[in-house]
Amino acid sequence: MCGIIGYIGNKNAVSIMLDGLKHLEYRGYDSAGIAFRPEGCNGIKCVKAVGRIKELERRIGKNKLSGTAGIAHTRWATHGHPTEANAHPHSDCAGRIWLVHNGIIENHAKLRKSLKKRGHVFLSETDTEVIAHLLEENYSGNLTDAVMKVLVFLKGTYGLVIMHADHPDMLIAAKMGSPLVVGIGKDECFIASDPSALLSRTKKVVYLNDQEVAQVSRNDLKIFNKNKGLVDRKVEELYWEYGQAQKGDFPDFMLKEIHEQPETIRDTIAGRLKKGVVKLGGLEDVGEELVRIKKIAIVGCGTARYAGLIGEYLFEEYAGIPTEVDYASEFKYRESELEKGSVVLAISQSGETADTKAAIEKAKKSKVLTLGIVNVAGSSIARETNAGIYTHSGPEIAVASTKTLTSQLSVLALMAVYLARVRKKGGRKTDRLAVELENIPTKIKEALAQSKNIKAIARKYSRFENFAFLGRKYNYPIACEGAIKLKEISYIHAEAFPSGEMKHGPIAMIDRDFPSIFIAPSDSVYDKNLSNMEEIKARSGRVIAIATKGNRKIASVADDVIYVPETIEALYPILTVIPLQLFAYYAAILRGNDVDKPRNLAKSVTVE
Repeated sequence: MCGIIGYIGNKNAVSIMLDGLKHLEYRGYDSAGIAFRPEGCNGIKCVKAVGRIKELERRIGKNKLSGTAGIAHTRWATHGHPTEANAHPHSDCAGRIWLVHNGIIENHAKLRKSLKKRGHVFLSETDTEVIAHLLEENYSGNLTDAVMKVLVFLKGTYGLVIMHADHPDMLIAAKMGSPLVVGIGKDECFIASDPSALLSRTKKVVYLNDQEVAQVSRNDLKIFNKNKGLVDRKVEELYWEYGQAQKGDFPDFMLKEIHEQPETIRDTIAGRLKKGVVKLGGLEDVGEELVRIKKIAIVGCGTARYAGLIGEYLFEEYAGIPTEVDYASEFKYRESELEKGSVVLAISQSGETADTKAAIEKAKKSKVLTLGIVNVAGSSIARETNAGIYTHSGPEIAVASTKTLTSQLSVLALMAVYLARVRKKGGRKTDRLAVELENIPTKIKEALAQSKNIKAIARKYSRFENFAFLGRKYNYPIACEGAIKLKEISYIHAEAFPSGEMKHGPIAMIDRDFPSIFIAPSDSVYDKNLSNMEEIKARSGRVIAIATKGNRKIASVADDVIYVPETIEALYPILTVIPLQLFAYYAAILRGNDVDKPRNLAKSVTVE
């Protein structure tokens, strides 16, 4: 969850690290800190601050601190409150070894107790600090060797970057379950927990795998495996552009990313769909296995899981494949064996979601085919699955996912067409799905044109503290997504239900102060949704409806209506989610919240 940046080169490390932290702040913003070796000094200076990066910047002030190597961190608290003492970097007793850490050391309490008995003095409540003291005990002149010795003692996950005052021209990185990427520049190297932090500096990167240690200098990179053998790793090119990670003319990243969706979906389907023909190069190597699929298990967390729920409908309706969707965080606890012919499909924006990675590990032990839908090239899930598809959404900086969801839904629709055709189940209905998907970007633009109306409705309802979101079939998962968006950024309590479940308990909560948002386009379950709205109105409940353009009848039932263009039933979720994203956005803004950095949340959950 936290953000890491490291630098070694000939430039001012402090300014480079501060800039990197700003690009990583969406990964954690409880506190931040940097450690660097000042010019002409044989020691390491550390500066920390509680709060956002601007607080660290203020602490550094106009001192014009400089050095040519350093490490920095922005924290999302796991062990210990957000305090200066708990902020990273952390050091050993002598202040010679400093490190930053993403992940959780599960056996830290036992290690701390043992280290204290041996005379080590701890300054923080964090699990991370035990690593610094273990390094102090195991260091005898060779920092890389000391790191490899210490890793044996650690149980849990880590992305580590370490520096030592005696080694001014070296940084050490180590990875286990938490992402790290090395950026290669001219006479300089960078280390980051997310490639988006490197876009303004370099596009040449090397991804570290689990149980690897990297020795980094300004002109050299050596990667070792757990047996101390050298690893040959190719340099890859980032396909993201620096401008994609900037706000541009928008006030915040979330609104920018909502409005980018027509373009991101075009990027997602580009080269994969033309005149109804679907080509998925990422699945070609496993094409024969896909013909024989008996069952698909989709795993994901949060918004990615809601995308999976829509994928369940798509795969069953169009490809005739039984499909189940599971919380990735619960999948690994299931006792049932994955039968031969099963496929596990992991959906993750970052490709680094810890729970989803664990689900893939379980699937691999069952020796079934694993597929991934991810946004980040070179990410762990992209590398660990047998095959997959990139969404090509570009960097998503706002914590609340928007454009990656609609890109994931577009990929799932492409997969449904592809699977239907390779399994000889395609027909006129499948052809229409493919053709209509090509029209979706234009229809999203039309849905976005409702922004002014949606803002007015958000102003009318932003004072309420409870909401119900309801939908059926393809749009029930969108009700779930609408609820989580409102919770994430406006801090309004919201619950989602299949519309038919309302009368089985939740309707007891309805009154004039508990509005309901119905996702009710003109599809096969529209009439049933309309009946459910009448039930809410009969109990004096307020209703906001997301409906198909041209439907005037619904306005006689709902208090407020937001319209989306007409499409086929399976693709309505890509359109109906747009008003819900904007409604949550404007409600949060009207309540004075920071939509890009909601409290208690971080963008990528890389710890279990």
